[in-house]
Amino acid sequence: MHPHARHHGGRHELGQNFLVDRGVIATVADLVARTSGPIVEIGAGDGALTLPLSRSGRPLTAVEIDPGRARRLDRRAPENVSVVNDDILRYRLPRHSHVLVGNVPFHLTTTLLRRLLAADAWQDAVLLVQWEVARRRAGVGGASMLTAAWWPWYEFAVHCRIPARAFRPMPAVDGGLLTMARRDHALVTDRRAYQDFVRQVFTGRGRGLREIMLRTGRVDGRALDHWLRAHRVSRQALPKDLTACQWAALWDLTAFFTTRRRSPRRRRAGTGR
Repeated sequence: MHPHARHHGGRHELGQNFLVDRGVIATVADLVARTSGPIVEIGAGDGALTLPLSRSGRPLTAVEIDPGRARRLDRRAPENVSVVNDDILRYRLPRHSHVLVGNVPFHLTTTLLRRLLAADAWQDAVLLVQWEVARRRAGVGGASMLTAAWWPWYEFAVHCRIPARAFRPMPAVDGGLLTMARRDHALVTDRRAYQDFVRQVFTGRGRGLREIMLRTGRVDGRALDHWLRAHRVSRQALPKDLTACQWAALWDLTAFFTTRRRSPRRRRAGTGR
C-alpha cells in the first residue's frame, strides 16, 4: 500500500450504498473539477468516484473503512492517490486547504456533517447525502438548526436529486448532491455566542419569531418591529424561514442591545459622581 495507508480493525456499521450510475459519477467529477487543491474522498469503497477523480492529476486521499476494499483500491489506484484504511469519523483531516468529496453513508450523515463543519481547513465539499437532508441543509423549504448555526461561515446548495436506483444496494430513499463552500468573509465573528443564540431561538417558545425573540430578552419590541419591517419578515415567521443574511442581521441586532445593556452610563461632567 502507499506510505500513508493505515489499517484500523474493530466492529463498524458500514452501511454503505455504493454509487453505480455513470451519469451521477460524471456530475460529481464535474463539480469537483470546478474547485482547486488536494482532494479528500470520504468512503471510497471500490473506487467508483476515486478513479474518475484521479484523472485530474490532483493529489487525492481516499479514505475507506473496509480493509479489504482499501487494499484492492490501492492496487488499482494511480500514484497521485493515497488510500487510507480508516474511519472518516476518526480520520485526521489535513491542516492545509483541501476539497472534500464523497458518497456519505446515510446513517452517518448528520454526525459526519457536524464534524466536517467544525473543521477549519477544507474550502469546498461535494457530498452525496439523503435528498431530504440535502434540501434542509440548503434551506429549501426551511432550514434546520444545524444549517442556521453554520450559515455565516458556509454556503450550502442542492445541485440535483439522485434516484435511489443510482446506488447498490438500492436505499429506501433518494439521494441529493449537496455542495458546501466556505465563505471568503464570515457574516458573524463570534461563532460560539452566535450558535448559542441560534439554539435559543430554534428551541424558544412562541407562536412566531416576534414572540420567540421577545421571550429571549435579547431585544426590545420597538427595535424588533423595525427590524422585521426592514427585512420583510413576518411576525409569525418561524426560525426555519430565515435566510443566512437575516440570521446574521438578527444576531447583529441582539449583539447591539447586549452591548448597550452592559455599557455603564456615562458620568455627567462636573457632577463629581
